[in-house]
Amino acid sequence: MSDTTSRLSAWADLANPTRFVGLADKVIPWLAAVAAILLAIGLYMSFTAPEDFQQGITVRIMYIHVPFAWLAMMCYTIMAISALGTLVWRHPLADVALKSAAPIGATFTALALITGSIWGKPMWGTWWVWDARLTSVFVLFLMYLGIIALTRALDDAGRAAWAAAIITLVGFINIPIIKFSVDWWNTLHQPASVFRLGGPTIDPSMLWPLAVMALGFTVLFFALHLMAMRTEIFRRRVTAMRRVAARQAERAPPSPPVGEGGREAAG
Repeated sequence: MSDTTSRLSAWADLANPTRFVGLADKVIPWLAAVAAILLAIGLYMSFTAPEDFQQGITVRIMYIHVPFAWLAMMCYTIMAISALGTLVWRHPLADVALKSAAPIGATFTALALITGSIWGKPMWGTWWVWDARLTSVFVLFLMYLGIIALTRALDDAGRAAWAAAIITLVGFINIPIIKFSVDWWNTLHQPASVFRLGGPTIDPSMLWPLAVMALGFTVLFFALHLMAMRTEIFRRRVTAMRRVAARQAERAPPSPPVGEGGREAAG
């Protein structure tokens, strides 16, 4: 019982924005340092890994393209969990997490599309094709942009949080479509070679650099997400303080003109 109580207490502590900011201030530098080390090691391993016998040196784009695509889906999954936190658990920081993650997810999705086009040009002979995987990832990018626009368009923070949460949950159906599109339809993308039932089919000399890069970018994402959440909390505090100051200014009685006050004092 005491363990359950302590866990609930820790969860409640994280719901406090002030305590969350204090925790983020301590964790962010460590996450940034770990991400920098992992990405440095991953880049070294990527450039020293052997070339592919078919793709040649262009296979090195894989070491950044695949992590970008992975993070594009992972970020939206985190947003969907945050949406549940808003609609079901009413966690005070759930909508902060959702709103803060959207620009980061949009950036990683855009990078996945760009690096995929660069990789596809020498392999497919074209920068873009409307196959199932590319189209579904492009739809994901548009969904990110739509959620960002929605959260900024509504002045009421409560309405914006609920609307963004509902749209995020509805759009989550696109995540399994992205994942299994190469299995459900005939696409130019190869089937999954890392996360599959029979185990990875990619050679270990390429798998390890890819895994280190993916881990490094994942840690980087969490550092950026915490930074964005902290910034959003500060922004909301400033907005609340400005509203309080504006209300106090409206309620304050108007002061008499200086000239009239001076004449009354003289009389």
